[in-house]
Amino acid sequence: MKILAFGASTSKTSINKTLAKFTASLVPDADVEVLDLNDYALPIYSEDLEKEIGRPDAAKDFFDKIGSADGVIVSFAEHNGTYSAAYKNLFDWASRIDQKVFQDKPTIYLATSPGPGGAGSVWTSAKGSAEFFGVDLKAALSVPNFYDVFDAGRGRVADPNVLADLRSAATALVLREVVEHIAS
Repeated sequence: MKILAFGASTSKTSINKTLAKFTASLVPDADVEVLDLNDYALPIYSEDLEKEIGRPDAAKDFFDKIGSADGVIVSFAEHNGTYSAAYKNLFDWASRIDQKVFQDKPTIYLATSPGPGGAGSVWTSAKGSAEFFGVDLKAALSVPNFYDVFDAGRGRVADPNVLADLRSAATALVLREVVEHIAS
């Protein structure tokens, strides 16, 4: 099973990218590709610019990466209560290719922050709009106090409750494929 994982942030030390990558490691026998949003730099979307330059290759590449995956794990960074500008811009460009950016792929939505809010505002917004963008949402989890639950030295979630929730999410992501395999 090919899993695409990314943090919706361009920070080189993104805790959301770390969380997405760790969660992907919990998917049994997965071939994991971790995206870096820095590889998808784009001009700010506008209809006028789209008419002038068309759809940039970076947006097409991002859309194609999702299309070639069997499942997607995204962890949302929260900037002033909403999506990071880089993710929102990439998403806007990709949605011009097809509004169903996630192409009905089984998906886990995560969010985390250093504080007690766990990036809950952006996570709630993402969940609320998922159905409009082709997200087959299998699980959603907000993780507050990232530095208290993640052991950076060992590269893993140390909090047993959060770890159990992430394992459950990883299981939900692959459940459909397991059922289809058994049926065939």
